[in-house]
Amino acid sequence: MNKAHFLWVDDEIDLLKPYVLFLNEKGYRMECVNNGRDAIELCRSQLFDIIFLDEHMPGLSGLETLTELHASQPDVPVVMITKSEDEGMMNQAIGKKIADYLIKPVNPNQVLLTIKKLLDKKQLIAEATSVNYRDEFSQLTGAMERCRSAGDWKDLYKKLVYWELELDQTQSLMKEMLVMQKAEANKAFARFIRGNYENWMIHCDGRPVMSPDLFERFVSPALKKGKKLFFILIDNFRFDQWQVIKDIVSENFTCNEELYFSILPTATPYARNSLFSGLMPRQLAERYPDIWVNETEDEGKNLLEEPLIQHQLNRMGINSSLSYQKINTNYEGVKLAARFSELEKSDLNVWVFNFIDMLSHARTESKMIRELTADEAAYRSLTRSWFLHSPLPFLLGKIAQNGYKAVLTTDHGSIRVQNGVKVIGDKESSVNLRYKLGKNLGYDPRRLFEVIHPENLGLPSPNMSTRYIFALNSDFFAYPNQYNHYVSYYENSFQHGGVSMEEMLIPFITLTAK
Repeated sequence: MNKAHFLWVDDEIDLLKPYVLFLNEKGYRMECVNNGRDAIELCRSQLFDIIFLDEHMPGLSGLETLTELHASQPDVPVVMITKSEDEGMMNQAIGKKIADYLIKPVNPNQVLLTIKKLLDKKQLIAEATSVNYRDEFSQLTGAMERCRSAGDWKDLYKKLVYWELELDQTQSLMKEMLVMQKAEANKAFARFIRGNYENWMIHCDGRPVMSPDLFERFVSPALKKGKKLFFILIDNFRFDQWQVIKDIVSENFTCNEELYFSILPTATPYARNSLFSGLMPRQLAERYPDIWVNETEDEGKNLLEEPLIQHQLNRMGINSSLSYQKINTNYEGVKLAARFSELEKSDLNVWVFNFIDMLSHARTESKMIRELTADEAAYRSLTRSWFLHSPLPFLLGKIAQNGYKAVLTTDHGSIRVQNGVKVIGDKESSVNLRYKLGKNLGYDPRRLFEVIHPENLGLPSPNMSTRYIFALNSDFFAYPNQYNHYVSYYENSFQHGGVSMEEMLIPFITLTAK
């Protein structure tokens, strides 16, 4: 059975016989014509997998023939073959979207390599990736068992995300193995957090960089050196989502990527307020009671972020001018871009983009969005599409063009939840699916992270008997009343607020203009 069908267009057709015989032995079928006109005519009646096209021919040149061929078979890869090493010729050919460029004399094995690159590349890469992950599986399992510190977990999570992205393009069983391995890692990570989080809060034992530390660690040094800084926060932005836009950002910047830990709950009212204030939520509630909004109150929980940033700058003794912008729609982003020359006058520009958080909530409520983000790979793909067509690449280009420093980060991530865990609460209990606080909660403490003394975790207590509970792994909380309905409704939705690598280990990217 023939593997593929090729057309070779060359006026020196007699010289092609060795290539025809060589490729026939490999199972390929070749047709040859000696001019562009015949090639164009043949392509109107037959389909080819690859067209090899000589540039120097009498009559229509190779480039002229290429234009006509693209009109009749636009998706067929064309390989240009020429004696010329002229750079201008190469640029023209590449500009006309050739698939490859070979310079005579061409070795048959060069032709075979080009064929494999064009026709078999995805399959070969997928097979190699699956084999490589299978070989790496036991090493990752061993690394998971040896994780003792926050740094160990950051390193492991980076490796797991790497393989998740590598296996995105395959349909092998290795993807299922990785899903199971990642689930096991999240279980171990949950044990690590339950065993260490309170010490981080009380004694700072082995504490990694966390939400309230971010400005002091990364923003303050730049401002104190007199550097202009753009601080860009994409709400609910995971490390794997950063990886799928990294190539776009890297066009203008050298990217230094780090992970930091979101505080608990991994939710905007807590993590982002902590980041912008430099305080734990309990400190924030005590120090700025006019800014902190309790969970049960109806008003927005993140409406006063600019004053929080200013208070933190004042405490650090920084007198830099501040500009703060929150962007909820593409139109608002376009307006922001139009004001860049005005905004760049400020020493510190803080921009909050809410699209991904809005996307995760919309996915829960919209059947159409659920279809578009059926799994993590689709979720990442939609993130990349949004980023490409948002004003952010333009804004980043302006920042790089002027040689300014920038950081790109988030306040927390999210996880696709799968398992409902029954919880009993009264009408004053919080409604979040990944964490709850209240004074009359009923639950199985073995299935979650229970916090009886919120003050030990830097969390406010609206009542003396308030306690917090956090969902682990891919669990989510559901009340026994209409339990099956809520489980089927929220299953496979992206949620945040609890304990998982995806929610807590989040990107902080320092961008240096190229």
